[in-house]
Amino acid sequence: MAATAVRYLRSVGAATAAAPVPVDPLPRPTLRAVADDERLPVDPGEFRRVLGHFASGVTIVTAHDPGDAAGPAGFACQSFASLSLDPPLVTFMVARTSTTWPRIARAGAFCVNILGAQQGALCRSFAVSGADKFAGVAHTPAPATGSPLLDSVPAWVDCRIQAVHTGGDHLIVVGRVEALGATTDGDGDGDGSGPLLFHQGAFGRFSR
Repeated sequence: MAATAVRYLRSVGAATAAAPVPVDPLPRPTLRAVADDERLPVDPGEFRRVLGHFASGVTIVTAHDPGDAAGPAGFACQSFASLSLDPPLVTFMVARTSTTWPRIARAGAFCVNILGAQQGALCRSFAVSGADKFAGVAHTPAPATGSPLLDSVPAWVDCRIQAVHTGGDHLIVVGRVEALGATTDGDGDGDGSGPLLFHQGAFGRFSR
């Protein structure tokens, strides 16, 4: 029956299917890269000077792999930031030359210890290389990952590593938040509970 109908439509000159409408393709975008002679490289000293005007909080990122005979690992980090609310993600950046990062990567988890205004000395002790950074530093296992949660920090974020991306001479580490908490309101009201800040190469504090 269908074949008969098709033969009839063809005999009277009727179209048996809609003819395709020609569409002009969109112009192809021009793909290019910045050539070496198109812009001058940024002077590292000037880069640091200008970016030093941006004040940041200060943290200590810690981790512990039970199979690591060297014990817990940690380093001072000012490049920590909140990334996503749903799912809860945070991020920090670490130099690709860091000797601490491979130990954190092997652990697969980390705890971000957010420092208070009076903890500049603690930060300095974790900013050095080759020393026992945990000597005399009291800590307990973070509830989700067991990473070192330093005593007396005003806030902490316990995470598992979600992703790692390259970013020039640094790595961009994304962590999925498993647990977190705060022991003070961190309102910077002058009682020492405010955050430790880093600005133009020096520690400072927030005041109102």
